Amino acid sequence: MSAQEPIQSNTDTPSQDANEMDLPPPLRADSSLTAANAAFGEYMVRKGFSDNTIKAFRNDLKILLGYLGPETPLHQVSTRRLEEFLEWMQFGRGKPCSAKTLTRRITTLKVFFGWLHGIGILGTDPAEPVIQQSARTPLPTILRDAEVNRLVRAAQDYLWDRRRPDARPYLLVSLLLQTGMKKAECANLLLSDLDVSDPQNPQAMIRYREERHAHKNRRLSLHPSIVPAFNQYQEQYKPDTYLFECTPRNLEYVLEESGERAGIHSVQVGFETLRWTSAVNDFRHGMPEEQLRQKMGLSKISWRETREKIFALTGR
Repeated sequence: MSAQEPIQSNTDTPSQDANEMDLPPPLRADSSLTAANAAFGEYMVRKGFSDNTIKAFRNDLKILLGYLGPETPLHQVSTRRLEEFLEWMQFGRGKPCSAKTLTRRITTLKVFFGWLHGIGILGTDPAEPVIQQSARTPLPTILRDAEVNRLVRAAQDYLWDRRRPDARPYLLVSLLLQTGMKKAECANLLLSDLDVSDPQNPQAMIRYREERHAHKNRRLSLHPSIVPAFNQYQEQYKPDTYLFECTPRNLEYVLEESGERAGIHSVQVGFETLRWTSAVNDFRHGMPEEQLRQKMGLSKISWRETREKIFALTGR
């Protein structure tokens, strides 16, 4: 190319500047609540907040935007205005929210404005001075050590029954007590998610397909005693794809019947009861909080309430 030849621009390919023009403007202190709310929604999805948490936070912020005005600049939101909003929620809206709902809405404010402060949009966090009000929700039920022992023995009775042996109750009870997995996680276990290739170190994999739930994926160690029961279960039930090829409700029946056979009448033996029993036992035996949070597949936000309940259940 000679020095006299004009430089040709490629008009068929979008320039970097054009691509950047398609992006939303970055947040600033004078950005609107609406813009911040949209960015926060994307942040929650990226961080893997649970569906219920995202839905609740979005609803809470929708009410806040309706009260303050959707175009209100972020820097104009003060602690006093947030306190007035919460007072209106309790006494001026016409349908006062419950203590539990109010607690969650305060949490929403703290997480939302704490995020804005944390990424440098706001110099101060207007929600930080707002006093959190603890809702007195009932503590979950757990099994006492003696009840756990009776439940395991009852499940073993099914396993060793000479006339009609059934390995499913013992396998199910053992999995839940050892891992604390949720009902949906248990029902979605694939046969291949139970790895017994090393009988002295069996493991269970909890897998989520959605990328935003990636933090819930985890590998959980199992006790070697589960391997013979797993092998017997495969011979009896011959599962093809899923470990338990039945409905979650059928698994609930198995737990309920095992609890009745164990003579446990103070609580109903179910997925939630065994999940909390497992968590409390792990904590009592010295499992570090961060390790327990990861074992339960909880986000750091969800862990806040869970750890307080575990503390209460263990008398701390």
